[in-house]
Order: sequence, then C-alpha cells, then structure tokens
Amino acid sequence: MIQYMKTMDIFDLRILTAMQRDSSLSQRQIADLVGLSQNACWRRIQAFQAAGILAGSQARVDLAALGLDLTVFVMIRTRHHARDWVDRFSHHVQSLPEVIDFNRIGGEWDYLLKIVTPGMAGYDRFYQRLIDGFEFDKVTGLFSMEQIFENRPADLNRLL
Repeated sequence: MIQYMKTMDIFDLRILTAMQRDSSLSQRQIADLVGLSQNACWRRIQAFQAAGILAGSQARVDLAALGLDLTVFVMIRTRHHARDWVDRFSHHVQSLPEVIDFNRIGGEWDYLLKIVTPGMAGYDRFYQRLIDGFEFDKVTGLFSMEQIFENRPADLNRLL
C-alpha cells in the first residue's frame, strides 16, 4: 500500500464518509455533498485509490432473502501455530463458501469466522467440512438471533 502523503482535511473525510454510506454515488453527487468541484473531488478519490485507502466497492445483498438465513460466529481454539499449519488452515477456510469473514484473534480463542448458511442443516454440513482433516482444541458456534446493524461506516471525523 502506498502511504497517503497528504494531510487529511474535512473534505477528504466527507468524501470517504459519503462513499462508505453509498458507493454507488457518482463523482458529481459526491462533489455536491461535500462542497467541492467535481474535478477536485475526482483528484482526491484518485489519490485515495492510489494510496490503497479505497479498495473497490461492493453491493450489499440481503442474504436472508436468498435463503441464507442463519448467521453463525464460529470461534476456534487450536494448539497448532506453525506457519505451514496456519497456511493450510487458511487455504481450507477460504475454500468454504459459507465463510464471509475470517479473523485471527487474540485472547483465549485463535480464530473467528462469520458464516452464513441456509438454516441449521446447512450449518451442520459446513461444520463437518470445517473440521475435516484438522485437529482443534475447541470449536463453538454463536448463533445470531437478530442483526442490529451491519457494515456501519466508521466515524472518520475522529481523525481530525
């Protein structure tokens, strides 16, 4: 990632905030929202992309509407921390389409996975594939009963 050399100002933060909330906005719409000319806004967006601050855009899909109605946070503890084991496990997890977030974490657990699946039977099928060929000390699933909010935009004003 290229280091962003320019000091962030209020316009930078407004652009990034607007894009976090709705990445489908046109450059003209963003410029109007933040109070800059379209060219000035475009130059700043280009600089963010070059610096790696902006990394693509995604559409938000209602997964439950597609039948992926169960969200499970899977916590894993293992005694294996050698690089080759971690690489093999990471590759395995990436091959499981139910996994939408994968984190190595600190504390008494080692990994946290967020998965979406069609119901409990889908989770059971996922779980069997997850543990196949791996030795874990403990695996537990925390089942989401209600999503209060997701992908909340970060409050960038605290960077000033």
